Amino acid sequence: MELTYTQNGDYLIPNITLKETSKEPLGKYGRMRRAFLKEHRPILYSELSMTEQLFPHLREIDETAHRRVEQLMAELLEKNPAPDKMTEQMAWVAHLNSLKAQAEELVLTELVYS
Repeated sequence: MELTYTQNGDYLIPNITLKETSKEPLGKYGRMRRAFLKEHRPILYSELSMTEQLFPHLREIDETAHRRVEQLMAELLEKNPAPDKMTEQMAWVAHLNSLKAQAEELVLTELVYS
């Protein structure tokens, strides 16, 4: 493996690029996981970056989190049915927002911040 360097002032900086350059942007949970790793687990973040496993890991977390939120929403709706949408729109919206917040809280603690 041969490295090339770029002179920047008095320093030689290695020309290192990541091979994976996906144009697909990360979702909400993938971005949250990246921020968590950067701030709270810098060694793991660096290791995943250097082995080019960071973006596949973030995509996997994002997809899994989205699926898990949908699954939890269905389970929570089954246990706690929503009010009638046609007669009580605001109560229906408030109920679904509450269920989504519960589902996201579980997913964040299980997947993103672990």
